[in-house]
Amino acid sequence: MPTKRSSNNCTMNIKSLAIGRLSTKNNVFVAPLAGFSDFAFRNICYTLGAGLCFTEMVSVKGLTYGGQGTKELLKTTDAEYVKAVQLFGDDPDIFVKAVKLTELDKFDLIDVNMGCPVPKVFNNGEGSALLLKPDLAEAIVSKLAKAGKTVSVKMRLGVERGQNVAVELGKRLEGAGAKLLTLHARAKCDYYSGEPDYAECERLKNAVKIPVIFNGGIFTASDADMAMEKSGADGVMLARGALRTPWLINEILKTPLPDKRELITRHFDMICDDRGERAACTYFRKQMALYLKNVRGAKKLKEKVFVALTKKEYHDVIDEAFSLNE
Repeated sequence: MPTKRSSNNCTMNIKSLAIGRLSTKNNVFVAPLAGFSDFAFRNICYTLGAGLCFTEMVSVKGLTYGGQGTKELLKTTDAEYVKAVQLFGDDPDIFVKAVKLTELDKFDLIDVNMGCPVPKVFNNGEGSALLLKPDLAEAIVSKLAKAGKTVSVKMRLGVERGQNVAVELGKRLEGAGAKLLTLHARAKCDYYSGEPDYAECERLKNAVKIPVIFNGGIFTASDADMAMEKSGADGVMLARGALRTPWLINEILKTPLPDKRELITRHFDMICDDRGERAACTYFRKQMALYLKNVRGAKKLKEKVFVALTKKEYHDVIDEAFSLNE
């Protein structure tokens, strides 16, 4: 995967951010990642020093209907000193009904998804479809804020390339009560490819008084430096860059790197403790494949992961991976 480098030696300014009445330890955040941002991954990221992590996106309809699968996404750990849940939907009243459920009492921050580009979400009028409905988007934030919740929003530039709505929508969302905006600086149609629009993020930052976080294309500490330099944002949000190498958090913060073998083993063991050994072996395959990406012997190691059915077999693969790459 190509990596962009900053044109100078600028280093990202690490600082605490105020989000309404909340305060983060720093401005290096980790995105809500569907299928990955479970309690164990967030625990790993928080213990590495992340300033804020979010659950994967949770359907407000699923919450109000009492779906067990939806509630599974709400597990947290003590490492989450600020607990943030991301919700998606298209009905302000259902949003309010959802956040009044006891399952959400433990969450300090409600993040509204206005950026998901996946067709089944977009075609249902949710996620990035809200970029086309500014009145509805504003109403959702307004009702949540009036319900006493600290609200943030993650959004994109717009639906189509060149049809940017983020600046005007951002101003309206701030007026409705949002305390933080995260901009994935691409259009919905771009999904996760192409150069992020740093200038548009800077325009948004200059248009509002609340913190703005830049998201998109950050795979190295240099990428984070460049994003801050070019966008003027208050912080960065890591996404795919944190999945394969969550210690990217340490690299940006310039803190000591973890023992990577211990970290990956601990990550897997947390899933085992929660789901049971057999189920964990299946569930963790996608994450383990990312940990093994580009390492020496990756193909054979992945083959072993995809047939492993015990904790010992997983531990053996982890040990082998590090033995081959030391």
